[in-house]
Amino acid sequence: MTDSITRADHSDAVITDYLEAQEHKSHLRFLTCGSVDDGKSTLIGRLLYDAKTLFEDQISQLHQDSRNHGTAGDDIDFALLVDGLEAEREQGITIDVAYRFFATPKRRFIVADTPGHLQYTRNMVTGASTADLAIVLVDARKGLLEQTRRHSFIASLLGIRHIVLAVNKIDLTGYDETVFNRIVQDYQVFAQGLGFSTVQAIPVSARFGDNIRTFSENMPWYQGPSLLEWLETVAMDSKADTEQDFRFPVQYVSRPHADFRGFAGTIASGQVSVGDEITVARSGVSSAIRYIVTADGELETAHAGQAVTLVLEDERDISRGDMLTHPQSRPQVSDRLAAKLVWFAPEPLRAGRQYWLRSQTDQVSVTVNTLNYRIDIENTEKQFAQEPADQLQMNEIGQVALQLSAPLAFDPYGQNRATGSFILIDRLTNATVAAGLIDHSLRKASHIHVQAAKVTPAERAEQKYQKPTLLWFTGLSGSGKSALATVLEQRLHLAGKHTFILDGDNLRHGLNSDLGFSAEERSENIRRIAETSRLMLDAGLIVLVSVIAPLAQDRALGRHLAGEHDFVEIFVDTPLELCEARDVKGLYAKARAGEIRDFTGIDAPYERPEAPELHLRGQTGSVDDLADEIEKYLNQRGLMHSLVDEGWSI
Repeated sequence: MTDSITRADHSDAVITDYLEAQEHKSHLRFLTCGSVDDGKSTLIGRLLYDAKTLFEDQISQLHQDSRNHGTAGDDIDFALLVDGLEAEREQGITIDVAYRFFATPKRRFIVADTPGHLQYTRNMVTGASTADLAIVLVDARKGLLEQTRRHSFIASLLGIRHIVLAVNKIDLTGYDETVFNRIVQDYQVFAQGLGFSTVQAIPVSARFGDNIRTFSENMPWYQGPSLLEWLETVAMDSKADTEQDFRFPVQYVSRPHADFRGFAGTIASGQVSVGDEITVARSGVSSAIRYIVTADGELETAHAGQAVTLVLEDERDISRGDMLTHPQSRPQVSDRLAAKLVWFAPEPLRAGRQYWLRSQTDQVSVTVNTLNYRIDIENTEKQFAQEPADQLQMNEIGQVALQLSAPLAFDPYGQNRATGSFILIDRLTNATVAAGLIDHSLRKASHIHVQAAKVTPAERAEQKYQKPTLLWFTGLSGSGKSALATVLEQRLHLAGKHTFILDGDNLRHGLNSDLGFSAEERSENIRRIAETSRLMLDAGLIVLVSVIAPLAQDRALGRHLAGEHDFVEIFVDTPLELCEARDVKGLYAKARAGEIRDFTGIDAPYERPEAPELHLRGQTGSVDDLADEIEKYLNQRGLMHSLVDEGWSI
């Protein structure tokens, strides 16, 4: 009996030691890339086979599939292990990214098999975005091709610093050392300046297993490591996710009952412990971690990759899209970014278009202000030249200047992949049109963070007995919006309200006197007005803004900063002919004479509001009549009442 117990204890100890060893194995994420028919899928299939990770029934099925769909004659077609789509098997190509998991005694692996065809470049970007190493395959008979260069550049762009140059199908050249050396030399010349830490060249035959797991007797001239040996031993010099700064994008606010309020999401990088101080990146609001809750119970510490709910010591205004960080290592926050784009859509990218920008959990409207340059990957004489361009075609790469409708918390992609990447989405079709990598903020003071105040906007509003509201008057020049805003402010003032008017013309004599009337300067004019309005709302005021604001995206910025419930868009819809007949300032006459260019309504567009809170017909009544309509609307919303009337405790 004692011997049985001893043996059982020993067996349990062996299992425990084994499981612990598996738990502490390092892991490597890599992808295969390169041109069409270089043998990427075959290489991965051979790796899985030689690493002895396949079960007998899988091998049996592989033999059967090779007979039915294979392209290797009587031999096993290892590509069928990863080409799982019917279309892939029928055509003998890879279309989508296929991920496979395997392990050896030394390391665990996640491998992505990516397509080589030009039209599937987006899938290659997907696979490369999380990889630590790239195996770039080259057909020994063809040498470096356009896709070899394209995929290598994208790998560099996406932060991959370790390359295996696998010169495949070397058997079809008679295992010629000269062929191998020429390809290696060509690649080394090409890859200069891409920033790779290591480039390990290995001659292989994926079909026959030469130099995949063991050394090949067919190439005694090659003295380097086998592919699997190199993958097991290559040292990763990048920071582990847990060693980076703590980043927690809030996915949603969890309120299962009145006594619980937590912030759920997946930790993008770094780690956090109970008691740690945290700061909301955009607002500067601070608190501390009270609990870390998971589906399996509470934790003392959580790290990158874990899905958790964070419960704070204090009640804080935090919502989806906010990012929690440690106060000593906050990310940058900006609404103007320089970023590189890999363009996916068949329709080219042109400056001026609006899209949705989606990051970890945030989504904001964004305009591509300018296309700074396109990167010429195909030019072999002048590698990766930055050339002027007015558009990006599908699969091209370029740098753009982006104007966001709201500030975004981010890190440059080179510092943090998770918080430095995004996608662009077409606003009409919801199709993903680009992958983006943030280079830097276009704000000159990009490392200045928000300082949270002790007195809250709600407390300031309570002191003034009113609900802060932004009344945004928009319409053509001469529509009557400024006169209407002036009359309404008089009425609000007589009702005891604390108000202020921000008139577009007045502001151009002071705050915005340095701005002209180009598209960029007009957007900056509205941004400054919107930011000033937000400050006045925080002070507890009712703010009346009177500006043309011809672009919907600019007006949307004001709505975003004020908040949906505190923003009233008032469209003073006066026909152009009536505005021109009034021509109070003589501007239309000058525009018609060509003395003023890009004048809204004449030679520059006005985007009519699609769903304003108030749509006033400027030609149907007097200023007092229109002011009556606004006052009636404000009464219906309770904005003319004091906070005492609404039951607030003063």
